[in-house]
Amino acid sequence: MTKEVRVRYAPSPTGFLHIGGARTALFNYLYAKHHNGKFIVRIEDTDIERNVEGGEASQLDNLKWLGIEYDESIDIGGPYAPYRQMERLDIYKEHAEKLLEQGAAYKCFCSSEKLEASREEQKARGVAAPTYDGTCRHLSAEEVAAKEAAGEPYTIRMRVPENVTYDFEDLVRGQVTFESKDIGDWVIVKANGIPTYNYAVVLDDHFMEISHVFRGEEHLSNTPKQMMIFDAFGWEYPRFGHMTLIINENRKKLSKRDESIIQFVTQYKDLGYLPEAMFNFFALLGWSPEGEEEIFSKEEFIKIFDEKRLSKSPSMFDKQKLTWMNNQYIKKLSLEEVVVLSLPHLQKAGLLPEELTAEQHVWATDLIGLYHDQMSFGAEIVELSSLFFKDHIEYDEEAKAVLAGEQVPEVMASFKAQLEELEEFTPDAVKAAIKAVQKATGHKGKNLFMPIRVVTTGETHGPELPNAICLIGKEKAIDRVDKFAQ
Repeated sequence: MTKEVRVRYAPSPTGFLHIGGARTALFNYLYAKHHNGKFIVRIEDTDIERNVEGGEASQLDNLKWLGIEYDESIDIGGPYAPYRQMERLDIYKEHAEKLLEQGAAYKCFCSSEKLEASREEQKARGVAAPTYDGTCRHLSAEEVAAKEAAGEPYTIRMRVPENVTYDFEDLVRGQVTFESKDIGDWVIVKANGIPTYNYAVVLDDHFMEISHVFRGEEHLSNTPKQMMIFDAFGWEYPRFGHMTLIINENRKKLSKRDESIIQFVTQYKDLGYLPEAMFNFFALLGWSPEGEEEIFSKEEFIKIFDEKRLSKSPSMFDKQKLTWMNNQYIKKLSLEEVVVLSLPHLQKAGLLPEELTAEQHVWATDLIGLYHDQMSFGAEIVELSSLFFKDHIEYDEEAKAVLAGEQVPEVMASFKAQLEELEEFTPDAVKAAIKAVQKATGHKGKNLFMPIRVVTTGETHGPELPNAICLIGKEKAIDRVDKFAQ
């Protein structure tokens, strides 16, 4: 490529960093880094009524957490600043005036009531996609001046060229074509002087020298409007690529109201997912590498990324695959790192104090170590380890079936006696006590181990039994045996 690759992720601070936004940012980042280019984050904050407190920070902070480092933005600056649209209003105003002067745009004085009435009338006639009826398109200079003198508010509309075909080679979808006759004259500047998205984005992309635009499929229909602006100024288009939808497991478009899927990156962070795993998962959400391998480092993704392998089909958000992938990354962590990841969740749940003694920290480390290889995310430790914090055990049907064995009373009486004699309560000592029960009663295998597991832990499956009993503690283990015998 002769021209430097410059791509951008341009979120609106009307919400927090969402799954879809994270994927868009990631694919732009990978494309830029693969081609030794620049990745820019630009804030499109012109929808001032819907901007939310913390939205801007969520976008930037969570991108950094994911490992998606940008080269230019509002917090680090860059040669094309400012990177926040509300700080670029003079640029939009100046160029709107140029469009008015050359007749490519015009002032529209239609009230919202008139526009709504026109839309309803068109719908009544069976028009599926109502467009502006052109009332102000042919106003004379004198009529415009009179309306302005009377103080009538106005928007500025683009004068859509007649009989023009807009076609381009989409980097994902291939050849795409739109006809100007299907697009009504559209607003580029609102009555309050703030530019609309389709107008401002073009000026920003041009002046920031954006070479490629990768964005979601929902922006495809915006492209011809943006091409009109490029054409009006005689500017070169960037290359466009529109990524397919993300769908849920029911193959429905992922909606922010879909409660079956966690929607925002910060929620995954708070649950104890790892940023490297999320990066890996998002990179495979609509893009596929060659071969069967699915676990890659960021550096490997940058090396192998090829936009030609972006999917043309919707991408399913597979929750099970995400938890599997995060588990693969957790397994690679040291025990100390897993403790840092999961201990706060035990404390937040009130199961452990905020300030731990040295003895409590050792106990918590051993507890978390039992589930190191099993854990899919940090917060899962609360559910996985619940047996260690129960005062009363409720046996499920599977457990009751185990305890119905005729050998169980004998096994448990012998086990209690062995526990009471233990001076050191270590995994090795507990293991020796179980062997002594086998020798004393003659019971072995499931007939021996299953009753001991169910009575002490309340579960039929779980971590290494001597380790678990040791962490339960001698006093609580004996108490659970006594309650079973009652």
